[in-house]
Amino acid sequence: MTQKLYTQDYHLWLEETVQLLQNGKLSELDISSLIEEILDMTRRDKDALESNLIILLMHLLKWKYQPEKQSGSWRGSIREHRRRIGKAFRNSPSLKRYFAEVFDESYDEARKQAADETELSLDTFPENCPFEVEQILDPEYLPN
Repeated sequence: MTQKLYTQDYHLWLEETVQLLQNGKLSELDISSLIEEILDMTRRDKDALESNLIILLMHLLKWKYQPEKQSGSWRGSIREHRRRIGKAFRNSPSLKRYFAEVFDESYDEARKQAADETELSLDTFPENCPFEVEQILDPEYLPN
């Protein structure tokens, strides 16, 4: 199989790659594209986890520091992004390490986004995350 197929018809390339793998025809695989695709998959999973964490943290901050604006929409977003993170951890437990690696950077971004969305001063939100990881992931936790 050629790399040309990968760029011309991605779906067909996937189907043929699966067939070759199932039939043990490893020498016919487009190895460089397969490696590229697997690396892209890991990046997508990590990007999705980080994005869900940022949104979750941002809504928790908004909930805590702008209580007069609390809404079902915020609560729903908190629930949904917790669900997505939980699902990612169930499907790929090793993502918990990545979660720890990007936590501080994600909190910094969530803090900035919360300030932008609420139009409150960035200083309103603590420099260090005011929530424990257990609270962040707890389906029932909402900050006071």
